[in-house]
Amino acid sequence: MLTAAPLIPLDDVPALLRGSALAIGNFDGMHRGHHALFTASRTEADARGTAALMLTFEPHPRTVLRPGEQLFRLTPLEAKARLAGAFGLDGVVVARFDAEFAKVSAEEFVAEVLVKRLGISTVVVGHDFQFGHDRQGSPGFLMSAGERYGFSTSVVGAVTDDFGAPFSASRIRQFLEQGDIALANSELGYRWFVVGSVQHGDKRGRELGYPTANIRLPADCGLALGVYAVTLTRADGTVLPGVASYGRRPTFDNGAVILEVHVFDFADDLYGEDVAVTFHAFLRGEERFASIEALIAQMDLDSLASRAILAAAGPGSAIDLRLAGSSDVAEGETIA
Repeated sequence: MLTAAPLIPLDDVPALLRGSALAIGNFDGMHRGHHALFTASRTEADARGTAALMLTFEPHPRTVLRPGEQLFRLTPLEAKARLAGAFGLDGVVVARFDAEFAKVSAEEFVAEVLVKRLGISTVVVGHDFQFGHDRQGSPGFLMSAGERYGFSTSVVGAVTDDFGAPFSASRIRQFLEQGDIALANSELGYRWFVVGSVQHGDKRGRELGYPTANIRLPADCGLALGVYAVTLTRADGTVLPGVASYGRRPTFDNGAVILEVHVFDFADDLYGEDVAVTFHAFLRGEERFASIEALIAQMDLDSLASRAILAAAGPGSAIDLRLAGSSDVAEGETIA
């Protein structure tokens, strides 16, 4: 079973984690463009005998700098912690981003955060990384500051897809908003997943012969409404196949959006349990049916389609395998 990397408040970093190799970024999505930074951080840490950490910001800086704009978060903190563990990082340092933090200059960020609070030995950033008030800081600034403060800077170049386009969280959001799970997962380098606690519902699914585990996702979730082939991972690491509806239940009440997961051939109680739901494929958009009988007939077809897709699916990428708790896979290896 995968152990998630611990979430560590910036103001409470333990002494044993000082001197780390630190990757810095928003890392929403933790997609293939970010993977090289995590690998570089782990490599630097191993060479120096230090911890490998990532520093991220909460809430996402865009929600503070553009308060009227809703942002579809691909990887909330708990998901980041799971992924950081899969990448072999020792912790996720979380800096609270607010209006005051946004005023911190690049020089103050280096002196107060990187040097005073974290005491880093090396910092790992992307080639286009900018930081500090008015984006004063750059990789070149970090290199110069490192010479003054005694840390090294590793700059990772652009990581692009087969067509030369850089991997992008914005593009992944668009794919998920369109229900294109295959393209989103390809850009991420692992199967996109959400985490949440199973809640009590109205038990309508049970009455239809399709009991569901209900999970309310954040209001900013922009995933296309519809039906998906999924797996559900329990707290103990058990992975269960299923089919899920993400939507408003238009045949009944057209209510608040909720994720309803029907786990195949399963009768245990999941209420209150924290689970991860991994998305393998989009089956169809949300529909309103003329009768309950028509709805059940379509649910039968959805279940058959999901079973077939999941039966044919391989274990996924190296990151998918690590998320499932396997350590017997080399970095960068992808398994179909």
